[in-house]
Amino acid sequence: MRIPPHYQQPTWQRFFAGAAIGAIISWGVFLFIYGVNQEKHSTIINEQKQIIQELQNDNKIYKEEYTKLNKEAQKKLTIQEINVHLTNGDRFNFKEFRINIIENKIKEDLFDLVAKDIESVSSNQLLIERTIENRTFDIEGKKYHLEMIKLVLHTTLYIEVEISFLD
Repeated sequence: MRIPPHYQQPTWQRFFAGAAIGAIISWGVFLFIYGVNQEKHSTIINEQKQIIQELQNDNKIYKEEYTKLNKEAQKKLTIQEINVHLTNGDRFNFKEFRINIIENKIKEDLFDLVAKDIESVSSNQLLIERTIENRTFDIEGKKYHLEMIKLVLHTTLYIEVEISFLD
């Protein structure tokens, strides 16, 4: 079996030459189209990277503001300070010094309420009242007890108390 000698005929030579030139031209066109598409995709990827970076920065800023606002809101919803006012201290001829001592002792008793949320403090309002009213003070040999008149719950816990003799 023998291969026919078609390579010597000019028609076959032109066909193979045309196929080779066509392959080279089509390879060049393929590389050009592929390069254009790759360049287009790389520019799109770079634009998307920039957009992603900007969005991540915006997201970071929003998260920081969100946590900051949450902390501020949490501060607003917790007891920050306790104020006690003795309304009738002058009736018993107490000096400012004595009134401040009584108010500070009440604040010490209620110091655990600082940084508690307002909701839990309001649910324990009876406990606060009993804590204040069960406290007795021995001043110059006389015993006094307190009675809670007013309780205002906000970020500052404001309590008004009256003092009276213990019978």
